[in-house]
Amino acid sequence: MKGFRSLRSILFALLLAAIPASSFAGVFISVGFAPPALPVYVQPPCPQPGWMWTPGYWAYGPNGYYWVPGTWVPAPYLGALWTPGYWGWSGGLFVWHVGYWGPHVGYYGGVNYGFGYMGVGFAGGVWAGGAFRYNTAVVNVNRTVIHNTYVDNTIVHNTTIVNNTHVAYSGGPGGVNHPPTAQENAYSHEQHLAPTAAQTQHETAAKANVNSYASHNGGHPANVAMARPMNAGTHANIGSQTSGAGAGKSTYNAPKNEHHATPQEHQAPHPAPQEHSAPHNESHGGGHEHGR
Repeated sequence: MKGFRSLRSILFALLLAAIPASSFAGVFISVGFAPPALPVYVQPPCPQPGWMWTPGYWAYGPNGYYWVPGTWVPAPYLGALWTPGYWGWSGGLFVWHVGYWGPHVGYYGGVNYGFGYMGVGFAGGVWAGGAFRYNTAVVNVNRTVIHNTYVDNTIVHNTTIVNNTHVAYSGGPGGVNHPPTAQENAYSHEQHLAPTAAQTQHETAAKANVNSYASHNGGHPANVAMARPMNAGTHANIGSQTSGAGAGKSTYNAPKNEHHATPQEHQAPHPAPQEHSAPHNESHGGGHEHGR
């Protein structure tokens, strides 16, 4: 057992060495089993100019994987772009790589989150003249308040990694096969900012809601996307409005902030994580946090 733990520690150290580095300290969470498939949902319209779409994702908490709804958030500074977090597989572990803000969109495992994050780079818009212009070929905006728009389908085609099974992780059995390009590696080493307070509060609210967990919703979260982030002390209301649009589309027909997923295949519930600050405290099948 001691030798096994030492081997797992070495594998995890090699994994960290291979990760495109980010310029802020973060926490790595390792899990011994894959996250559920990404839900298919409808994107709510951008409510204000200068807000950026942050796609929904499976995080890991006390009761296993839980869904953090996609949401629009204010950009922390002019020119800021969001690189989504992603689950990457190496050495028998699924490791969460935290998203960040920077001047370019870096590597996010090739995972196709839709709505501009098609697997490589970002096709959802550009900063120009001190304002963000939205590519309405892949993102939805409130046209009564947002007028800086354009349509470019070519960039969407050129940056899309086909993911018909909506797999939520990179590498490993059944995962997305997209190693980082030289450009993605370079962007990943730029100066970055951690998720904003609004983003961390949004994730905290999802973590505190039992309905967010795959062990409760069977991998079919009801509340999958919102126009604005949740506060840390509140839960989003879950209504009855449903959607059936594919990921990456820009339709919207619900009167509320909540959007509900099309059913997907899912995995069985899994045990809760164990927290620690070093990679040598391993257990079988659970999740682990690693300080960085």
